[in-house]
Amino acid sequence: MEAVIAIAIGVLFGSGVWLILRPRTFQIITGLMLMSYAVNLFIFMMGRVWIDKAPLTLKPGIPSLGEYADPLSQALVLTAIVIGFATTALYLVIMIGARGLTGTDHVDGKEPEA
Repeated sequence: MEAVIAIAIGVLFGSGVWLILRPRTFQIITGLMLMSYAVNLFIFMMGRVWIDKAPLTLKPGIPSLGEYADPLSQALVLTAIVIGFATTALYLVIMIGARGLTGTDHVDGKEPEA
């Protein structure tokens, strides 16, 4: 199972890098989103997914660490998702503004001559 997740993270990140190297702004935004998904998946998997274990200590006293899941990775991924959504919205607004000013969505502002 770890190999499948590692391959999936690698494919997502590699696809994101490939899209970032493309000449159109929408492809760059999509590449950044894929890379952020890959990083979120990596952080989430490093925190170990536990089944049927509570993320918080609910009983009084000193808890046994084997009974609880680590909530840190879940909190980091949730925060990263919110920040990624906000930055994607900002990128889209900048892309629409640049398209309106230059008339093209090419990253250098001019279409390649054929």
